[in-house]
Amino acid sequence: MGTFQASELTLDKNGKVYHLGIGPDDIAGTILLVGDQDRVKFIGSFFDKIRFEHQNREFCTLTGTFRGKEITVLSTGIGTDNIDIVLNELDALVNIDLVSRTEKQIKKSLDLIRIGTCGSLREDVAPGSHVISRFAIGLDGVAGFYQIPYSENELMAVNAFVKDSNWSSKLNPPYFKSADQNLFDKLKSEMIEGITVTANGFYGPQGRAIRIPLSLPDFKEDIRRFNWHGTPVTNLEMETSALYALSDALGHKAVTVCLVLANRYTNSFEPNYSQKMSDLIQQILNRL
Repeated sequence: MGTFQASELTLDKNGKVYHLGIGPDDIAGTILLVGDQDRVKFIGSFFDKIRFEHQNREFCTLTGTFRGKEITVLSTGIGTDNIDIVLNELDALVNIDLVSRTEKQIKKSLDLIRIGTCGSLREDVAPGSHVISRFAIGLDGVAGFYQIPYSENELMAVNAFVKDSNWSSKLNPPYFKSADQNLFDKLKSEMIEGITVTANGFYGPQGRAIRIPLSLPDFKEDIRRFNWHGTPVTNLEMETSALYALSDALGHKAVTVCLVLANRYTNSFEPNYSQKMSDLIQQILNRL
């Protein structure tokens, strides 16, 4: 491909990736992605040893060891726009020589596990539940800017979703991506398996109207009824579709596990979820 120009592969004054502010030796091959910066140090409190910590903007990075396994924890902030930054810069750290600005011949694949929060779209998925995303439906538009590989199953699924949900031309064309099967199988025990819908906002794009009326008032109903070969739509959040799409295109492995905070049909919400999140984090660390 040649040399990546300074305006395309942006590095800081120390030669590290621009937004994350970290270098190739600062990360492990297994990375836990969280939205909240404070959750990074909280996860680090379970580690036996911490060898690296850094923060730039909303991107807080910590690398340490848990029971002999080296793991990085990285905060992404909210939204697929930030996932676009994080995935491209993580990939650059392992698959591009940042000094020569050239692509490495031998590629490295990262294991990326998102631990997040979400809202349930099913009455029987209560706050406090753990949902693992077998598939993600992206409403965000990020994947449309890339040449993303799609399997026949993924193409069939998105076509079915467009038809079943009466998808409006007012909105971004949706896309459908799968979790990495090995990571999914490693973490799925006793979790609710489902399709996660990734929105590009918290209010209107998730069917919430505060003072501005919704242009599509039946939006939640239209998406929640979709089911793909026995796997139903379970939840709404703001990161997973871009994580799955970009990971697949770049040769990395990804899966998302979310703690349900709100149920959009029973109108219940759990604001005090620290202990439940702690339990989920420990469960994932033990399984990794």
